[in-house]
Amino acid sequence: MVSLSCSKWIDVKPTDRLGEDQLFVDPAGYTKAINGVYVEMANKDLYGQEMTTGAVDVLAQYYVLTSSTHRYYDHTTFVYTSGKVKPTFEAAWKKAYELVANCNVIIEKCGDAPSQKLPEPYYGVIKGEAIALRAFLHLDMLRLFGPIYTEANKTKPAIPYVSKIGFEVSPILSAEQVMKQITDDLKKALTLLENTDPIRTSGVRNGSNPSGPNDLYYRQYRLNYYATKALLARAYLWQGDKVNALIEAEALLSEVQGTKNVFPYVTSVGAIGTPASGNIPAIPADRLFTTEVMFAAYDINRFQMFDRQFNVNLDNNNKLSFSNGDSNEGRVNALYDDANDYRRRIWQNASSGTVTALTNLKYADGANVPSRFMLPLIRLSEVLLIAAECQPDLATGITYLNKVRTSRNSLSLNPATPAALQTAIMNEFRKETIGEGQQFYFYKRTAQQTIPNHAAVTGTKAMVLTNYVVPLPDSEISQRK
Repeated sequence: MVSLSCSKWIDVKPTDRLGEDQLFVDPAGYTKAINGVYVEMANKDLYGQEMTTGAVDVLAQYYVLTSSTHRYYDHTTFVYTSGKVKPTFEAAWKKAYELVANCNVIIEKCGDAPSQKLPEPYYGVIKGEAIALRAFLHLDMLRLFGPIYTEANKTKPAIPYVSKIGFEVSPILSAEQVMKQITDDLKKALTLLENTDPIRTSGVRNGSNPSGPNDLYYRQYRLNYYATKALLARAYLWQGDKVNALIEAEALLSEVQGTKNVFPYVTSVGAIGTPASGNIPAIPADRLFTTEVMFAAYDINRFQMFDRQFNVNLDNNNKLSFSNGDSNEGRVNALYDDANDYRRRIWQNASSGTVTALTNLKYADGANVPSRFMLPLIRLSEVLLIAAECQPDLATGITYLNKVRTSRNSLSLNPATPAALQTAIMNEFRKETIGEGQQFYFYKRTAQQTIPNHAAVTGTKAMVLTNYVVPLPDSEISQRK
């Protein structure tokens, strides 16, 4: 249901139960309000599990799920009417639109210009982020519940776009209308963030402010200017607008990979880690390549997600793995074409004491693990692969592809045709975004009719295109009867 009023703010705020009159009086209050949105984005119904490592990645057929009693089996077989599946997407929908409602309150309270209670740079940063977050959440709801975006489908009813507070039920718009609102919002956000976001002058600022509050620090955990520009490229590509997607991607890359080098590639030492030596402690591997992450959710309880999804101690009806509860690395070997690929190292055989099984350690916990609480939502490699896909010149597209591969310690490729390049891009994207909830949308956007097989360690299966569309939740449909 998406007819949430501003009074819902108090109901869904995770902390600091203050009324609006107490909250929106100074920059600290506005910061607290938008922090509430970011905190709730890490809810397990959204990016703390189901929209990243859980249901959406299961839809992408990452994992071997052979038992009909597995908790995600109905998800991997697209049984959207199942009593296990419907609540998953109902909860994601509800939480996403609750956060949209919160963003709308913040946007309204910011007003139309900087003020004494919200001066620059806070006005531009907070309003810009709130508008960008509204677009981000709507885009994911459209990618999940909307149609495959084609000329024939784009005018069909898709989802509501909620851009104001109030009790009215927002109309369901076509995918084309929703995308127009998304791109308009992202352009507004970029205008607000362009000259106020400190990431453009001071980088990601992943350290505490030595002389005051951390309001404008830790920019990787905020939908910052660069991440918003990447999101605009993602949005254009979803519509098949490769011209504008390329413009945004290349403009972004020229800035962040130029003299500023804001999101440097992971280093060899960072990707692999180093063992302890004498009095020098071990450096754990950075399995998320965190220096390259443009935007992420922050989840202090991320270890609980790992324990629910991947821990070797889980039984086979609960674990997500590339094997069938054993040490078979066939699916790993099929995905990673270069044995030296840093990304391959997330898959290791772990032992519970009684069972040794192939385990996804991408989100494994550890006291000194880099960005221990990070859940990536937008990363540099996606922008490079957007540029690779949208470049009309094959050689230039291949160059972008190989920037990703060589940064992962993989050999360069030389696809002979645009179709071969597209296949290579899809394979790289699958390696890049495992556990990040993006691959299903890649398959959907490109209308893939052959996808990996959930029921075997290797091989593919046919995909029915209607399975790419998750039905709107019952709560949304019922209020429209």
